[in-house]
Amino acid sequence: MFTSVHAGGEASKASAAQARPSARNTLPQNGRWGEVVATLDMAFQPIVNIHTGACYGYEALLRNSEAAGFASIQDFFDTCHASGVLADMEMVLREKALAKFVQMEHWRQSKLFLNLDNRALDGSGALTDRTRQLLESFQVDESQVVFEVSERHPFAQPGEAAAMLNHCKRTGFRLAIDDFGTGFSGLQLLYFAEPDFLKIDRFFVSDIASDSKKKLFLSQIVNIAHLLGVVVLAEGVETEREYFVCKDIGCDLIQGYLVQKPSCDIAEVKPHYQAIARMAKSERRVTVSDQKLISDQITYVDPIGLDCKMEEVFERFRADKSLTFFPVVDESGEPVGIVREKELKDYTYSLYGKALISNKTIGRKLKDFVTRCPMADINTKAEHILQAYSAVERSEGIIIVDNMKYVGFLSAHSLLRVINEKNLAAARDQNPLTKLPGNNLIHEYVSEVLAATEQDAVLVYFDFDNFKPFNDKYGFRLGDRAILLFAELLAKALPRDTCFPAHVGGDDFFGGFRRMAFDEAMAITAQLVATFRRDVESFYDDETRARGHIVGQDRLGNVVKFPLMSVSAAVVHLPAGRPVHTVDEISQLIAELKKEAKKSPDRVAAGALVAAR
Repeated sequence: MFTSVHAGGEASKASAAQARPSARNTLPQNGRWGEVVATLDMAFQPIVNIHTGACYGYEALLRNSEAAGFASIQDFFDTCHASGVLADMEMVLREKALAKFVQMEHWRQSKLFLNLDNRALDGSGALTDRTRQLLESFQVDESQVVFEVSERHPFAQPGEAAAMLNHCKRTGFRLAIDDFGTGFSGLQLLYFAEPDFLKIDRFFVSDIASDSKKKLFLSQIVNIAHLLGVVVLAEGVETEREYFVCKDIGCDLIQGYLVQKPSCDIAEVKPHYQAIARMAKSERRVTVSDQKLISDQITYVDPIGLDCKMEEVFERFRADKSLTFFPVVDESGEPVGIVREKELKDYTYSLYGKALISNKTIGRKLKDFVTRCPMADINTKAEHILQAYSAVERSEGIIIVDNMKYVGFLSAHSLLRVINEKNLAAARDQNPLTKLPGNNLIHEYVSEVLAATEQDAVLVYFDFDNFKPFNDKYGFRLGDRAILLFAELLAKALPRDTCFPAHVGGDDFFGGFRRMAFDEAMAITAQLVATFRRDVESFYDDETRARGHIVGQDRLGNVVKFPLMSVSAAVVHLPAGRPVHTVDEISQLIAELKKEAKKSPDRVAAGALVAAR
């Protein structure tokens, strides 16, 4: 819960509104600007937790600028800047946004994201001070407000940007870098400003499921941000495929049409989005096992509140000499970093150190000693947590959060135990030759797919053709090499972040596609079959390859010509909206399709379990 001051009913809200100095008083009350202010409105777009669908906050977005006579939103702000009223207009828009924000029943548990045009900033911090006064009149705590600063209008110097933005942070506001990746100074801004949030531009999110380069870029951005203790928000998420890739890469929050379009009606925005929760739950098999392992290894170190007095901080270290640091959380229970004993030693061992630091006039506060620490959601894959930890020298460990709230700490030793336990579990469930998931995981995967009747899915069973004659002629070692060749091709064609490659055993394999169009899955399958057929020819001797067959004996001892090895694919389409089917029904259909595939020239046969009418 946030500890902001609670309003005392409608009467107190009315009196607060009367006492509040209007931000519009600094603008001309009559004429064009008065009409513009009356026309403008603010829309809210939810920002939700990628793992749970719980709404973390709302971005306030300007609306009706065209109705007010401007060509675009950017034209509106450019005109305000040219007319010298940009800072005053920023206050007007913040007042409008706050007036709507406090009308929501759940506003005290939410963040308000406000866009900040950096052209309105100056070294005095006047705009920040005016905003604090406005927040007091609405009884909103500074920690609930996140300023979004963009690269659209570059700062003169990164150091200058850091000075102005750090003033916002020192006064209790949160900071986000908006549209990250659209400008040329983003990394410098990330380095100097030390934001709380990083909003990834829609460019990197759009069509990311089929763009490996974007996926690589985004994964590296997420890794860097998490190393710095920065929360990553993916903007413009519009499709389920984009959502799942962002989730797998490690984004913490999402915003976009998949959740909800911006709305000027606050009655339409919600505290929780069940559609996102259902999507997250549909792929919990791996993450749930990781979550259990992580939960078992978490150490709960009682955190220190950011508003704690320094005398109390010293006392915490004195009382528990086994700890060299404590997590620090804000009023809402969200971690802001750690305070380490070594940063306090200069004061601890100084004759007058504690007295100086405790002096209200010249002393320093706890926030001056807070150090950023890598942070991960409890639903994050263990490998991602290990990557974040290993990239930071002399890191104490990883702060673990659940729904952005502090739940504990994962030390280096505990993290290694998590990875070891996961590797042991994976070894039990994978094929010893190809290291692909084995029968237990295949059964779990198929069961999940059959239960998720609202999702489109494709299951493929791969069976080698003429493998036994090849194995008899060339021996089991070359036979194993042929199996490994297909396993490598399968893993490459069906990446595990979006698909499910698996090895049933022997020369039988399995592949699963979810959230992918049937035609696309068919194209990938056909290409895989053709590639293996071409590549495996190199395993034969020149004479056999030129002849195009192996001369051998069938089970009855008859001399038979066996064609070169290939693979057949039985493709089962499970359309969304289908009735519930059993594993036996799937097995029966696969058996029928395998016979058809082995007779087909391209070695592929497809069938569907029909949707409900």
